[in-house]
Amino acid sequence: MAVDFYAGCLGGCAGVLVGHPFDTVKVRLQTQDSSNKLYRGTFHCISTIIKQESYQGLFKGMSSPMAGLAAVNAIVFGVYGNIVRATSSTNSLHAQFLAGSAAGLVQSFVTSPMELAKTRMQLQGQDNLHKAFWQRNRVFYKNPLDCLIKAFKTEGVKGLYRGLGCTILRDAPGFGVYFSGYEYLTGKATDSKGNVSTLSLLAVGGLAGVMSWVVIYPVDLIKSRIQADGMAGGEKKYKGLLDCVRKSYKSEGYKGFTKGLNSTIIRAFPTNAATFAVFTWVFMIMESPSNLGMQNTGGVLMLDQEVAC
Repeated sequence: MAVDFYAGCLGGCAGVLVGHPFDTVKVRLQTQDSSNKLYRGTFHCISTIIKQESYQGLFKGMSSPMAGLAAVNAIVFGVYGNIVRATSSTNSLHAQFLAGSAAGLVQSFVTSPMELAKTRMQLQGQDNLHKAFWQRNRVFYKNPLDCLIKAFKTEGVKGLYRGLGCTILRDAPGFGVYFSGYEYLTGKATDSKGNVSTLSLLAVGGLAGVMSWVVIYPVDLIKSRIQADGMAGGEKKYKGLLDCVRKSYKSEGYKGFTKGLNSTIIRAFPTNAATFAVFTWVFMIMESPSNLGMQNTGGVLMLDQEVAC
């Protein structure tokens, strides 16, 4: 378990490093005003960020998920592992879905404040965001910790956990789909001798990530909008989750709930490839390669959900 944990942390860090630029793009596309668009799409968003904010703009807020990886790993490994071991059939899709959903539910209470800080750090510096304020000072939050402190000072604990309901609605089913999808696809990729090639594992991890994101993406979009709402002292647009859904649908229709999805799908494969490569390398150094089991890799891959998805 200790080897899994350390390898998972390092693999997760590699995944965040590779995937964060596309996560920044996803968040900006999700939250931009449909009546005053800054970005036409994924690659226009990337080029605009680089032009206006340099390459560093793509990595805004990355320290937040990096700092929380150890805590998230500890929670997910513990909850997921204990529930799987408690079930009668550890490899059944039902057991994998149940364990993954429970892990997603519990870790949401840790990841929600982290994602609040990440989201707000990723959004600050845009030219049309609270224009009057940015004309005076384009940087309101110095770092993720400063963001959380300011959220607490203005709204208390409620401010820190803005978007928690959406995070739970996203991560509980999302992790369930991810783990069960990973189990199913790995079974299909396993040969008659019980072996799975590295290339197959990379493909399986990427596909499992895409499956879970397609299912939960509209909820993630609403979460981003709620967490961005009222940042930097701006006026709040949404009263809550249902109000955000209603107003988003009214202004953009069903299509609006998929804004930024292509950035997420593009991000899934390189993120999982980096996570797997580093995880496998560390695990092979610290343990026998023959011990690298399906359950271990599954435990790491869940980090692609946002703190890694």
